[in-house]
Amino acid sequence: MRDVARLAGVSTSTVSAVINGAVPVSPKRRQRVQDAMTALDYQPDAIARGLKTGRTFVVGVVVPDITNAFYPEVVRGIEDTARKAGYGVLLCDSSEDPRNEESHLSMLFSRRVDGVLLACCAGSTAYATTAGRRFPVVFVDRIPSINVKYSVSSDNLQAGYLATRHLIDLGHERIAPIAGNLVLSPHHDRLEGFRKAMQEFHLPIRDEYMVCGDVQIEDGASACSRLFNLPEPPTAIIAGNNKLLLGVLQELEGRGIRVPEQVSLLGFDDYLWNRYFNPSLTAVSQSTYEMGRCAFELLLQAMSGEHQAGASEKQIRLSTELRIRNSTAQPLHFLASCNLI
Repeated sequence: MRDVARLAGVSTSTVSAVINGAVPVSPKRRQRVQDAMTALDYQPDAIARGLKTGRTFVVGVVVPDITNAFYPEVVRGIEDTARKAGYGVLLCDSSEDPRNEESHLSMLFSRRVDGVLLACCAGSTAYATTAGRRFPVVFVDRIPSINVKYSVSSDNLQAGYLATRHLIDLGHERIAPIAGNLVLSPHHDRLEGFRKAMQEFHLPIRDEYMVCGDVQIEDGASACSRLFNLPEPPTAIIAGNNKLLLGVLQELEGRGIRVPEQVSLLGFDDYLWNRYFNPSLTAVSQSTYEMGRCAFELLLQAMSGEHQAGASEKQIRLSTELRIRNSTAQPLHFLASCNLI
């Protein structure tokens, strides 16, 4: 800093003011300091700055599976918003393992990050860990069953209802939800949305169609296999996430079952590649980038102390949108009853 001050012809306090933005500096002096920093390739010492201010201007982000196409767009929303606010981001992947999640949180605490954004995995103990430390944390997408102060997720009950209502409106009655892991809030809430729609239209919820388990591609394939080994398979399937959807598609192709002629198929998360499948895929779209943006802004509030004990809590639920394409259609028995085949 002294070298920068000497080259720019200013005091070290002026250099500090330019770096920290705490005190106004004239445009002419600011430019001289910035030119000197560029000439000397000067990088402020973030560790020293953190020791002095008690803040590192870094936040941690822990996701359960970075290979799931849902999370990169959420992280992009976080990172873009963090960058504009002057924060850096440390990204960790728990690989759906609560032990990894706990290890990542310990590492982030030891690095003195200012807060954490967390999409927890099944069996997570993160709420107890962060609450015990009184550490700023915002839960993203997957919300613990216990009441948390700050969270941002999709309105998954609405999403499950939208998906099911679309299939009911097409004439489907034999609808199977591949629900994923019901410990995880998105899957639990989407199933509740399914139940709500079925009950509203007085349609039977068949036990043999209720498939729960895990959230990977192979789980979708095995669930689909189970459904089509039934004496009376469903005429429509709702896959609980994009990986389960890929597994269902794999199994249907292997069995030579045509979509949507023999079974309608609907999933969650709408990606560019959904349009280029044959047939193109009907899906419930989530505001993934907006989820990341909202989550970081909420974390900023928590870190700045705007929400002290007794202040209002915030649980943000983002609306979803049904995007109808060619993988859903009226079932054959419905067409026959209308004399359309």
